[in-house]
Amino acid sequence: MSGRASRAGRATVAVCGLTLLAAVAPSVAAGPAAVAAVPAVLPAAPGAGPTAAVPAAPAVPAAPGVPVAPGAASVPAAPGVSPGAAELPGVAQTLPDVKQNGCRKPSTRTLDRPGWAQAYLRSDAVWPLSRGAGVTVAVIGSGVDASAGSASGALAGRLKLGPRQYGSGDSGQDCVGHGTFLAGLVAGRRMPDGGPSGLAPGATVLAVAATDDAGSTTSDLLAKGIRAAVDGGARIAVVAAPVAEPAPALAEAVGYAAAKGVLLVAPAGPDGQTAAAPVYPAGYPGVLAVAGLAPDGSVPVGAAGGGASGGGAAASGAAGAPAGRASRVDLAAPGEAVQAVGPGGGHFTASGPSYAAALVAGAAALVLGRSPELTVEQLADRLRETAYRPGSAVPDPVVGWGVVDPVTAVTAPPAAHAPLSPTDPVVVPPPADRSAVRRASALAGAILGGAALVGLAAAAVRAGRRRGWRAG
Repeated sequence: MSGRASRAGRATVAVCGLTLLAAVAPSVAAGPAAVAAVPAVLPAAPGAGPTAAVPAAPAVPAAPGVPVAPGAASVPAAPGVSPGAAELPGVAQTLPDVKQNGCRKPSTRTLDRPGWAQAYLRSDAVWPLSRGAGVTVAVIGSGVDASAGSASGALAGRLKLGPRQYGSGDSGQDCVGHGTFLAGLVAGRRMPDGGPSGLAPGATVLAVAATDDAGSTTSDLLAKGIRAAVDGGARIAVVAAPVAEPAPALAEAVGYAAAKGVLLVAPAGPDGQTAAAPVYPAGYPGVLAVAGLAPDGSVPVGAAGGGASGGGAAASGAAGAPAGRASRVDLAAPGEAVQAVGPGGGHFTASGPSYAAALVAGAAALVLGRSPELTVEQLADRLRETAYRPGSAVPDPVVGWGVVDPVTAVTAPPAAHAPLSPTDPVVVPPPADRSAVRRASALAGAILGGAALVGLAAAAVRAGRRRGWRAG
């Protein structure tokens, strides 16, 4: 009796197994469309939570983009402005009342946390790889307060004073305060109070004063300043005070910098500009022209040379800017309501594309600190190719190739392809073909299911024997 029961049990198991395989086989043959996918649930990253202010990985910010102009680009929104920033005294590109009221007074206020620009760009994520050490960044503008290079200053041991192009003396006096603020954005160290710091706190700043005491300048002064920066050993130079008219001397100085391997970074418009008009040296090919970004992700009017004046996403590369706009834009960076050190100490706040240009220069210093062998062309390409894309054809007339991304610019491997052409949109690759994996998974599941049924049936037969089951 037991032999017949065993044979009957095995027959039952075989029939069940064949039935299961027959049911699954059509799905396996049909491919992934017929196989039910099981969603994978990934565990949360250690330490992640709603209180995290800055993403830990160099991922694109999750915040949705904010339109910056009709038919133009959209960029990620940024963290909110640091509390207390509105109470800080302001710095501007010029100081018109300097003759009546003297130089800008030191700030008596400080912040105890990084500014939104530093939090948004997350440069500290790559400081273990590069702080910009060994890289000299020239700040061509109103000078840099010499006290910033003292033992207690934001640029302690990393400030070089170049020749003053207007008047006498060196560039260690900054009556306007603009140049000192820019130098803090580029390379200011993280102070014990935890306040705003620069993007490249290991870089050296070369101060080149090329304005008068009120912050005004000319194309000839800027041309002399660019040459002084190149001859002073700078690899990167921020031209902080643009001029409205091109000039042969300025164009020749731009060419001199390119020939010597120096990257020039300049604002796409003067701070506070309200009308569309070209500015220089940003209007010259080979100069990285930068627009200023607000904390909500928008580019205010004037921050990109009339950036909100409308228009589509037509290319605005070296051939020039669209009609009705100012100089072309290559990159965008935080430029509105940013915070940094100022003349005499303390923290200030400021708005305008010149501050965005300083942050791009800081990002460039981080890249060179990691990859000093890059040529000036390769450095500029690296910054453009790794920027947060605006979601439209690039370069966009408002934000150019996108918002500078120091983390990706430093960590990305060298591009194995030619740079994007001016009209190429960003192409997202198709998902990988996982049909073979799914078919194999379904077949394996069927086999495992059959094996499980065999085990259950065998257990049932053994239990039946114990209870005295008899085959019919």
